[in-house]
Amino acid sequence: MAAMAHTGTCHCGRVTITVARAPDYLNSCNCTLCTKVAGLWGYFNPAEVAVTGETATYTRADMEPPAIGTHFCGVCGCTTHWTPMPHIPQDRMGVNMRLFDADVVAGVEVRMVDGRSW
Repeated sequence: MAAMAHTGTCHCGRVTITVARAPDYLNSCNCTLCTKVAGLWGYFNPAEVAVTGETATYTRADMEPPAIGTHFCGVCGCTTHWTPMPHIPQDRMGVNMRLFDADVVAGVEVRMVDGRSW
């Protein structure tokens, strides 16, 4: 059986993300960034993700060198996804699964990550 694509949007609908499948697991991280942006991260190969609409990018100033750029809708402010910085392997990106209907992630394992201790 083929995987089913799923589409989520930011609050205002200007940014749309389509993923090829449900994520294998979700990370709920308690680091200062993830808690403030309300990220619930599903991980995908960038080839499995289509982002439409314009996003702005925030790069953490408290980590040197920064590892990711966090993308968000410039209109409603919803965090949409993150992408690795150029010095990081480009085979994985994070998608904020809170943008999708709850049934997309129903039953998917949620892993609690202690990012504050990094």
